[in-house]
Amino acid sequence: MRIGKFEIEHLSEGIFEAFEDGTFRKVLSEDITSPKESEFGMQLTTKIGIDPILIKSGKHNILVDTGLGWGLDSKSDYTDTSNLKTNLDIFGLTPSDITHVVLTHLHFDHAGGSTFVNEHTSTQATMPYANYFVQKTEWMYALQQTGVEQEQKGGHYELDEFYKLAAEEKLAFIVDAQFELIEGITLIRTGGHTPGHQIVKIQHANETAYILGDLLPNEAHLNQYAMKLMDVDPIQSKKAKTLLLRQAYEEHAVLLFYHSLHTKAGRLLKDMDRKYVLEEVQ
Repeated sequence: MRIGKFEIEHLSEGIFEAFEDGTFRKVLSEDITSPKESEFGMQLTTKIGIDPILIKSGKHNILVDTGLGWGLDSKSDYTDTSNLKTNLDIFGLTPSDITHVVLTHLHFDHAGGSTFVNEHTSTQATMPYANYFVQKTEWMYALQQTGVEQEQKGGHYELDEFYKLAAEEKLAFIVDAQFELIEGITLIRTGGHTPGHQIVKIQHANETAYILGDLLPNEAHLNQYAMKLMDVDPIQSKKAKTLLLRQAYEEHAVLLFYHSLHTKAGRLLKDMDRKYVLEEVQ
């Protein structure tokens, strides 16, 4: 997909079952349409896709969120699961080619692939030459959640390996509500899902797109609010979502989803009942 000068690609890790305690399990293709409880008796929340997004423009290769990272670590059991390395290879890139990493927030399913443990059991940055852009508010909140039972269902923080990025000063902390990453790409703090949740706006040549993180996880959330148990601040989340959808509709913008099963992106329209619908784009 192209938005002006920007080329955008979804990097799919696959489809997963997301449990209320924040854990995930890979879904086999034959099980995608068969809801069930696991053998562990944990109640499933939903089946979700996990899709980091690559933005390419000239010398810039920007990665938005890093996925679970399963299969990155040495001696990993997840050899049949896509990860950033295998996905980037499809587009002729390696993790060393990534110039910027944007983390919408630090929940493990969005940030787990930021690091890996090599054959010497040493934690390494997956994208060795990139800075990782995260809201400072998000980092401080994530630190406060360490060792604390979290009230929200689903998303959770696992910072053990992430501290290496901080120690190596690879984290670029953003303090502004809007931050221009490069010309045409703006990071916008929405809060709501987490205190420092941010989305990405891409704009060039009268074309606009938004990468929505967990403000709007997939197309099923367009006309309903189903994140009350998962958002730290539901009122802020609903407000930010309402404003974003209104603006995206006026701009005839493309929405790109991180957790969609099928419709990964679409241009926002309204139907005869004035409800939001998507015109699917490739």
